[in-house]
Amino acid sequence: MNLFGLLDQAADRFGDRGAVFCGERELHTWSSLRERALRMSSTLGPPGTRIAVASENRPEIVELMFATWAAECVVVPINYKLHPREMVQILDDAGVSQVFASPKIGAELTSATEVPVETVDSEAYSARVSSSPRERPRVTDPATLAWLFYTSGTTGRSKGAMLTHRNLMAMTVSHLADFDSPDHNCSLVHGAPMSHGSGLYIPPYVLRGARQVIPSSAAFEPDEFLDLCEHHPGCSAFLAPTMVQRLVQTGRSRPHNLRTIVYGGGPMYVDSLKKAMAAFGPIFVQLYGQGEAPMTITGLRRADHVEADDAVLGSVGYARSGVDVAVLRDDDTPAAVGEIGEIVCRGDVVMAGYWNNTEATRKTLQDGWLRTGDMGSFDERGFLTLRDRSKDVVISGGSNIYPREVEEILLEHPGVYEAGVVGAPDEEWGEVVVAFIVGSASPAELDAHLLERIARFKRPKRYEYIDELPKNSYGKVLKRDLRDRLGR
Repeated sequence: MNLFGLLDQAADRFGDRGAVFCGERELHTWSSLRERALRMSSTLGPPGTRIAVASENRPEIVELMFATWAAECVVVPINYKLHPREMVQILDDAGVSQVFASPKIGAELTSATEVPVETVDSEAYSARVSSSPRERPRVTDPATLAWLFYTSGTTGRSKGAMLTHRNLMAMTVSHLADFDSPDHNCSLVHGAPMSHGSGLYIPPYVLRGARQVIPSSAAFEPDEFLDLCEHHPGCSAFLAPTMVQRLVQTGRSRPHNLRTIVYGGGPMYVDSLKKAMAAFGPIFVQLYGQGEAPMTITGLRRADHVEADDAVLGSVGYARSGVDVAVLRDDDTPAAVGEIGEIVCRGDVVMAGYWNNTEATRKTLQDGWLRTGDMGSFDERGFLTLRDRSKDVVISGGSNIYPREVEEILLEHPGVYEAGVVGAPDEEWGEVVVAFIVGSASPAELDAHLLERIARFKRPKRYEYIDELPKNSYGKVLKRDLRDRLGR
């Protein structure tokens, strides 16, 4: 089983229909997309080679994914918002042999790494899609690595979640079983980053022959997104909650062709969800997942949103098809209804482990269960509600930000003696980063210090200066006390 087979089937069934669009303009049919992917695949390394893609949303990402799989190589998606130094850390850890990048990111990366960087507008890239095509893969082991997704770790070191062809096929089938039923008269509009959830949703829509629509801006512009949903048939999209709020803020009504919005990747407050439903109707689907169980742990279907009470709307739904979900106490026994514990899950969607990190794998995969690190509880109806995140991750605008990573950089500044980073609720972004500082460095100095070392989106939105951080008897910083100071 190889994910290239999804494109192969679509090309056999819908060959002359449009497959990839940039804005309203058709770029490739299914047949030409398959041909380009097979030609490019013949220029890639031997099976198992890690191929990185570092780009804003662009049409080339689709053919790069399937070309990589046709070559039985591994896609390493890079968050385009990362600082070049952070990108290089991922390239080095993954042992990447080739980077394909947008012109902007390519210019930044070329001088920062020894890994070959090729921009998608170059003559070298054009030559690849003119090469002799490779034979279609026929005997790929489903356990073969397909997608190496780096998720920031609480220690500041990124961890590569190893997702196999079987993992992503399980995700694909679950999406079609639970959330959406596209056909060849439908479209997937890539408003969110294709390096994350939106890119992971390419396989189910390709399987059904639904066109891939990439905004001309290569970004999320609410009016552009809504215009595309007026033009293209049967539109679906994965969006972060903050993006949904921006759609509502346009004041526009739902385009007739917009049929499904899957939201996830961060907290959607009940009031915001109600406003979105009032503006656009019953088109919303919620997912809860992690990079280690991509897009697929629990969810709320469209029907679950209709006439739902606040407890249901504030939950993350119930277990997805093919996934077992449980809440465990500290002694690993099942928690009672309403009792808070750690959320764990198992199923074919769960990753094979972390790349070159056996210790992290051992801690996260135990007795067949993925330890999510998230805390939650089930109600008597079987709906799961997230209560806290034991890993303290801050989710801002759909992006994961790990406090310790920011704290470690802050502590490198000579004017910082202690630093504690937490998330604060924010109507627009879901959460924003707030840093509590013991020291004399000014906010401007700290901003400049951080911007030289980590991605801009990880920078605190504000700084609170205190005499000392609250700690327990063991010297551990009490993050809950810090959140309480912010009124959480």
